[in-house]
Amino acid sequence: MQVQIENIYEEYNRYIYYLCLKLTKNQIDAEDLMQEVWMKVVRYESYMKEVDHVKAWLTTICMNTFRDRYRKQVRRSKYVANQPEQLDISLLDLIAADVLSVEEQLEKEDVGEIIRSKVAELDGIYQKTVMYFYVHQFSLIEIAEVMKVSIGTVKSRLFRAKQRLKELIMSDEVAKDSLVLV
Repeated sequence: MQVQIENIYEEYNRYIYYLCLKLTKNQIDAEDLMQEVWMKVVRYESYMKEVDHVKAWLTTICMNTFRDRYRKQVRRSKYVANQPEQLDISLLDLIAADVLSVEEQLEKEDVGEIIRSKVAELDGIYQKTVMYFYVHQFSLIEIAEVMKVSIGTVKSRLFRAKQRLKELIMSDEVAKDSLVLV
């Protein structure tokens, strides 16, 4: 297995570095991110035999690691205004929980309740997948393992669940007026 990781490293190291550089826009941060990515690859090497497309798997690990790092930075920051301007990250990820006013906290709770009620309307398999990914913050690999399906199936279920959630929200006037769908 060690030989396989070395071969993958040799083949995709430059690709991962440039992807990290594109995401972070900073050489030092890119190198740190790249190191985390390769550490995860080594940690999850036992899953490699199930991976059909190594480049896509590495890209997913890289993107998820970047998002996780970015979310941690945002949580440490008190103000959204201090965040980099041109990142492809959902606005919901930029909300720092400890700086909300009473009105904002109530509004956030209302939105959360609407989302929870719509998630509850999903079919069981989609509901579980959404809960594992967004609530429990499981990785795609972990979800695939728990649900005993492929990573592709997990991705497909997440995509379908998000589409169905959007349909449910758009068909509900109260939910539609309360949420801004991007």
